[in-house]
Amino acid sequence: MRIRLFGQYVHASIAALAAVEAAAFFGTLFLAYRIRFETWYPTAVESARDVLWPCATVFSAAVLLSLLAFGLYSSRQRARTAGVFVRLVAAIAAATVVTAAAFYVVPSLWIGRGVLGLASLLALTIALVSRVMFARIVNESLFKRRVLVYGVGQRTTAISRLRRRSDRRGFEIVGFVQPDDETVAVPTERVLGPGADLLELCERYEVHEIVMAMEDRRRGFPLVELLECRIAGIEVTELLTFLERETGRVRIDVLNPSWMIFGEGFRRDPLRLFSARLLDLIASLLTVAVSVPVMTLTALAIKLEDGWRAPIFYRQARVGLGGRSFEVLKFRSMCPDAERDGQAQWAQKSDPRVTRVGAVIRKLRIDELPQILNVLRGHMSFVGPRPERPQFVTELAEKIPYYVLRHCVKPGITGWAQLCYPYGSSEEDAFEKLQYDLYYIKNNSLLFDLAILVQTAEVVFMGKGAR
Repeated sequence: MRIRLFGQYVHASIAALAAVEAAAFFGTLFLAYRIRFETWYPTAVESARDVLWPCATVFSAAVLLSLLAFGLYSSRQRARTAGVFVRLVAAIAAATVVTAAAFYVVPSLWIGRGVLGLASLLALTIALVSRVMFARIVNESLFKRRVLVYGVGQRTTAISRLRRRSDRRGFEIVGFVQPDDETVAVPTERVLGPGADLLELCERYEVHEIVMAMEDRRRGFPLVELLECRIAGIEVTELLTFLERETGRVRIDVLNPSWMIFGEGFRRDPLRLFSARLLDLIASLLTVAVSVPVMTLTALAIKLEDGWRAPIFYRQARVGLGGRSFEVLKFRSMCPDAERDGQAQWAQKSDPRVTRVGAVIRKLRIDELPQILNVLRGHMSFVGPRPERPQFVTELAEKIPYYVLRHCVKPGITGWAQLCYPYGSSEEDAFEKLQYDLYYIKNNSLLFDLAILVQTAEVVFMGKGAR
């Protein structure tokens, strides 16, 4: 079962974990104050109860955002025990710094370093214990929807072939129903008896949702039976919508234009455009203010490695909004003659063209910082599909359906595809990333952009997907 938050579908078990931890983190500050001063409330303040709860709220929110930023509420988190522990320590440390800064800005909230330190240790302990208990006690079947698939043809293989645990976390397939004259493309043992009443099957197998995956809806569409199921409280969902919800991407292999034309999403109203531009300006100015020392040191390091006459920046043509080209600006991370023959090349793993400084700044995404100027000039947004080179766009548009739809929004420094899929360096990767880009374009909103920005912290600090 998944619920929709900030433009993305979140598994119900993860939402439950976040809710429990939010309440626990809120209480840690009170407990830390009790341990430190042996009292639940400050006695020197008249409105004692009004002192700690704002502090606890700030601390709890900071810890939750930090855990989200380091991928600890992501269903796609694949880190092992050691990796999760490192992320927990880093997240709690970051939350402590943020909380201390908030208390410094608002002195009336300051409660002492000892209390904040104890609260941080308690929060780390709670996060560790809650995850161990959650993994052992919570039965995920409680949160799974029991799904009946109506169809057995090639379209249904998009469900039966889902391999990633994160994609199958929210549902359980109870079986497939074979429409008349439809060729079976799924395991025959999973096909339920043909000709059986649909509502009866749903009641027998305790079905929560029916996914319509017929090959041809013009023949034998079970309209009356589906209406009976809907009236009985059973949800009926179109295949592509179901896959979008469960996988966080738009499956191109089962996509049809009418789904995009008549479905929800794909809106670019003036208010959305204004909010996106406002977010770009605020995020860009804040990033510049924070990263000036880093950019200065990076420029100096590039000069020291390659000589004072070597260029610091790298300009390259990319395709942006509406298919128009612009020059993207990045710190140079490859040798100056990386493409001496003029032919565009995909970046490869352990690419020999990358310099020593370049390897570091690519790993930490520092090479992307000059693109802030592209954002300020309006060529790019902070969040959106990655801009691609014109040569690659021409080739990919001929081979991949709907590829040009990426250009209906501004490209971005970070995006949904960058969070969900590793670095792309082939046509197959471009195909996979396009599915995530279409999901973002369909569901984009201000809150979704903010959620992506927060979750980008894990990509930067943990060096995920860099080459």
